[in-house]
Amino acid sequence: MDIKQYMQQVGQQARAASRAIARADSNAKNTALLAIAAELEWNAERIIEANSNDLAAGRERGLDEALLDRLELNRERIAAMAQGLHQIAALPDPVGEIAEMTYRPSGIQVGKMRVPLGVIGIIYESRPNVTADAAALCLKSGNAAILRGGSEAAYSNQAIAACIRAGLEKAGLPTTAVQVLETTDRAAVGELVTMTEYVDVIVPRGGKGLIERISAEARVPVIKHLNGVCHVYIDAEADLEKATQIAFNAKTHRYGVCNAMESLLVSEEVAEAVLPELGRMYQEVGVELRGCETTQRLIAGSIAATEEDWDTEYLAPILSIRVVKGLDEAIEHIQRHSSGHTEAIVTENITHARRFLAEVDSSSVMVNASTRFADGFEYGLGAEIGISTDKIHARGPVGLEGLTSQKYIVFGDGHIRQ
Repeated sequence: MDIKQYMQQVGQQARAASRAIARADSNAKNTALLAIAAELEWNAERIIEANSNDLAAGRERGLDEALLDRLELNRERIAAMAQGLHQIAALPDPVGEIAEMTYRPSGIQVGKMRVPLGVIGIIYESRPNVTADAAALCLKSGNAAILRGGSEAAYSNQAIAACIRAGLEKAGLPTTAVQVLETTDRAAVGELVTMTEYVDVIVPRGGKGLIERISAEARVPVIKHLNGVCHVYIDAEADLEKATQIAFNAKTHRYGVCNAMESLLVSEEVAEAVLPELGRMYQEVGVELRGCETTQRLIAGSIAATEEDWDTEYLAPILSIRVVKGLDEAIEHIQRHSSGHTEAIVTENITHARRFLAEVDSSSVMVNASTRFADGFEYGLGAEIGISTDKIHARGPVGLEGLTSQKYIVFGDGHIRQ
């Protein structure tokens, strides 16, 4: 069977399964989620063994440490995947929720009902935990899913897929409700993003190159998860102890994630007080610092930042630092260089905080908190399908509600329009 035939078969099965999942009640969906979580934990050793094959292949291919970190699965990460499934099972089911019911002058009653999107195609790289997260969110929101992970995680994704199929079967739901593509052929992606008769929306998660390719080729609507050029701004009226801890955590908690800080902005009024100590802390853990002239003067061993640095998502222990005159210049810098993902301000001035919240146009904007909190799990969504930097339909971490739509519903009692 060639790729086109294979993808047509996958699409037909997904469309048929989407009807069954859409009418499944909350109990059946939750039973499936808990069964999948149990399968993951029971099969942890098998998953880790599969993952070790991916890690070995990745090292042979020369993947850097940040990418290998995103790829690695261990017992703790598998337990976290299972915990995410439990959390999603415990969340309210959005499907069928009716809101905004009002009586119109004609006597009819009008409202909105939340409904699944249908079939969701998800294309992602590196992180195999996305397989479980995406499957769970699609199932709970009443959607069928076609998942295409990166070739670097092929063994891990298939091991997780086996657990998903087993959980669905135990719950009496069609195993084709979640299909993890068995091919790593890039042509499968080209087919997936153009199958308008079978796929209702595409969610790409990965590097800029992947997003650009999907956006250019797709005939199916796309919810984009763009790169994370995230900023922390330390204001002139910041609590410097808070600022130091937030800026350090935002960069070093994990390097290879989209909500890690890539650029630090510091008001010139506090730069001399905060940057030498922060620079020492970063350098102690091996972070390379690239900065403006003032940064280089204040932090020994830092090197000059180029214009390209301000627009770069490093996903690595590298940080660009710029000293700015104040809030206006910080906001201007963010507007010019941000990818629209997540920005944070550290300040004790409520007026500055409110301005930052109002004027910075990103999917998450924070006051006195690390950008690492921009995450579906931390936002109480249980897990996320991705972090959308689009402005239409879904923005920020996309959880259950972002995977549904609304339709108008009307109640009458023999009403006719006069």
